[in-house]
Order: sequence, then structure tokens, then C-alpha cells
Amino acid sequence: HHIASHCITSHCTTLHRGSDNHKQPHWHHISHTYIIIEKKRKRIMADTPVVVQGTAVEAGNANQSPNHLGGEENGSKTSCNDPIFAALGYINLIAIAVVAGAFSDKVFTSNEDSGNVREYDGYIYAFIATSALSGVLSLLGMLFMMSFPTLIIKVALIFSVVMSAIMVVINVILQNYFGVIFSLIYLALVLCYARAVWARIPFATVNLVTSITAIRANFGIIFFAYGFAIMAFVWAFIWVVAFIGTYENNVECDEFGNCDEEPNPFAIIMLLLSFFFGQEILKNSIHVQVAGVTATWWISPEENGCCGSAVTNSFIRTMTTSFGSICFGSLLVAILQTLKTLARSARENGGIGACIAECILGCLEAILQYFNKWAFIYVGIYGFPYIKAGKSVFELFKNRGWEAIIADDLVENALFLGSLVVGLIMGGVAILIDEISDILKDAGDNTTLLAFFIGFLAGFVISAILNSTFASGVNAIIVLFADCPNEFQSNHPELSQKMRDTWREIYPNDFQ
Repeated sequence: HHIASHCITSHCTTLHRGSDNHKQPHWHHISHTYIIIEKKRKRIMADTPVVVQGTAVEAGNANQSPNHLGGEENGSKTSCNDPIFAALGYINLIAIAVVAGAFSDKVFTSNEDSGNVREYDGYIYAFIATSALSGVLSLLGMLFMMSFPTLIIKVALIFSVVMSAIMVVINVILQNYFGVIFSLIYLALVLCYARAVWARIPFATVNLVTSITAIRANFGIIFFAYGFAIMAFVWAFIWVVAFIGTYENNVECDEFGNCDEEPNPFAIIMLLLSFFFGQEILKNSIHVQVAGVTATWWISPEENGCCGSAVTNSFIRTMTTSFGSICFGSLLVAILQTLKTLARSARENGGIGACIAECILGCLEAILQYFNKWAFIYVGIYGFPYIKAGKSVFELFKNRGWEAIIADDLVENALFLGSLVVGLIMGGVAILIDEISDILKDAGDNTTLLAFFIGFLAGFVISAILNSTFASGVNAIIVLFADCPNEFQSNHPELSQKMRDTWREIYPNDFQ
């Protein structure tokens, strides 16, 4: 078992090997960089200048072990980052489960005697059938993206322009003149953006291809992605039970059946915070795990495998040493989401101040969500605490700036379009199933519309979960390409050469 560390500054790439210790489990041997470097490669790097962003670095730096990566002179120490927030995360999950269990009798009541029993078997069967087909279609979509990535990204960019133009036409038809002005301004901005980033499409393309290649080499990560999605559905169900039970428990009725339905405001606020907190934890956990898997593929391809150590060890780290960092960032977003929900509720009751507050909170939430997306990449790759990961994000944008944002945006547009297409196709398949069977016979007269909705929802969600792993992989690759280009060249020369070539088109002086 080997231990290695990589410097993520713009000046050096640092390698370090620790000593063996067979008394501890395998994952304890892995430093917070989560990657393994061969001894021979260390000797090669010691004699070769490292080039990052066009800056040559003296070879001697390659043998130093920086403390900020958790490395020590004779080994590496594994510890839990941000433990207080990890405790808060576990307490939140356990508390909601306890509340849901305590009040479940107030939620689940029998309606068998009311004569209003509805059969849901058909809905369940339709969702399962379309979900299974969606999984197959999503995998075919992955192969299509591998074959025609440039075409897909260009089509997605053109699609955004076309949709903006359609909004202008709709507002003209509706004679919504304010909407026409707004949509024309937006269309002009989209056209300017498309023209500006068109030359960056090749770089975004090779990032997408590299991400898909890394995920395919460690395909077991897909099962974890679906597992986290299932846990998110379960979490939402348990929270709804806890919310309804808490609400009902606070309702007081007199002997005449008159009830005071004023809920406890503090309880409602805490429940909202709890829901958003748990939701963010589950969403960000798979993001961190994908980053760790991608880093292992980048540096140590011998650990690849469907359910190999790259996948399993990354999951263990995500749920243990990095869990506190995930909870830290997730809690910050959850607080803003809760405040925004309260502001929206106040706005519905009137008040310009609440409207302004909701707008400001929404902007802050969007900024923090985007910041977290990159911070959690550093958590997954290097095992940084949340604050340190945040500082690394600022360094990334200082060095790479718009290139990282543009590549990320272009790829996400393409992946969203792919999920949308899968959803539409599965909506049509669900209508076909409804026509040739009586699976939705209890749905009334709107079976066609309901069938399309079920199929579209299943197709879009299943495809989006798969594509989210590719998006996370792209974010990790952008970071790794900035930090460790030489490891990429050594382990994946063909992909590396393509990425270097496309990067040179933008910045000719790099990698000289």
C-alpha cells in the first residue's frame, strides 16, 4: 500500500510515498489525496521539470511533501474534517427519523371503510417499466455522447438560442410588451455568449469525453449515484411524515370539533432547515465521491474497476473523513434555502421588502451552490476541509477563470439536453404502453397525459442521475488538468494530448 500527495498550487506537483502499515484497513493507508503513485514515476518526475499552466518548475520541488495535503515526512495521517458539522448531519438524519416514527400513527390512517380506496398498482408498474427502459436508453445516450460529443455540445448551445427566440415570439403573440423587451435583451445576451464560447467547444468536448471515459472505467459509481437518489426519495418521504405528524400534533381541538390549526413557527422553520440540510448532504455526497474516483483514474489507473478500490474507497472517505466538510457546505446552503422559503411565504402575504429579500437570498443561494460545486471537488480529490477547499476554489478561478466556467456550462447544457430527450422519448413509450395495455385503467379519462408525465419523469430523472456523474467528473477533470497535467500525460496519453492540443488553441504559450 502506497501513499502519495500532490501539490495543487500553480507552481509545483509534489509526490510523496508513506510507509506500509498492515495493521490498519486498506483505506487508512490512503492519504487525503486518495491517489497512488509508482516509485518509478517519482524518480522520473524528480529529473523532469513540471509544467503547469505554462510555468516550468524546478524538478527538486517534486520530492517535497507539503503539510497542507495532510502529508508527513514519513507517512500520512487520516482524520475526520469538520467533525462538528458531521455530528450535526448525523443528528439531523436521526432526529427526523425519530420524529417520523413517533408521529406516524397520525399520518397513516385506514380509509378502507370510506369507500374511497384507490389502486396505485398501475402507476407503480408504469413507473418501474419506464424507469428500466430509461436506464437502457441513458446508457445508449452515453455511447452516443462518446461518439458525437462536439455535435451534442453545439446542438445544446444552438438549442438555448432557439428557445430564447421562441420566448420572444410567445411574448409577441401574447402582446406582452414588457416580456418582449426582456426576452429580446436575453436573446441578445445568449447570442453574444454563443459567439464568444464557440471557439471553446473543443476544450469542453474533450473534458466531456474524458469524464465519460473515467466513469466507464469505474462504472460502479453509477450504482452509488442511483443509491443516493433512492435515499433522497426516502429522505423526502420520511420528512413529509415527520412534517405532517408535527403539524397534526400541534393542532388543538375543543369538544365541539373546532380546531386551532396554527402551527408552531419554530418547529416549521427547523423542519424546513432539516429537509434542505438532508437533501443537500445526499446531493453533494455523490459529487464528492465522483471527484475521488476521477482523481484515482487520473493518477492511478491500476485501481480502476466496476466496483474496484477506486469506487469503494472513495465512498468510505465520503461517508467518514470528508462527511463533515460535506455537511458544512450543505448547511450553509440549507440556511439560505430556508430563509428564501420564509421570504417567499411573506411575499405571498404582500410586502415589497419580502420580495427584495427573496431575490437577494435566491442570488446568494445560487452563488453558494456554484461555489460549493467546485469546493466539493477539492474535498473529493484532496480531502481538504471545507474552508481550505474554498480557498482552493478562489485560486482555481484566479488561474483558470472563465475557461472553467465556460467548459462546465457547455457540458451541463449538453447533458441537460440529453436528459430532456430521454424524458420525451420515454413519455412517448409510456403512451404506447398505455395504448396496448390497461395498466392505467384506474386513472380515469386522462390516461394519455398521465402516462406521458410518468414516462417523462422517469426518463428525465434516471438520465439526469447518470449525467450528473459525468458533470461531476468534468469539474474534477478541470481541477486535475490545472494541478496535475503530467500525470494525465503519463497515464492517459491520447486523451491528454487531445486536451493539450485544444488548450494550446486558446493559450498557445502553455505546455511548451
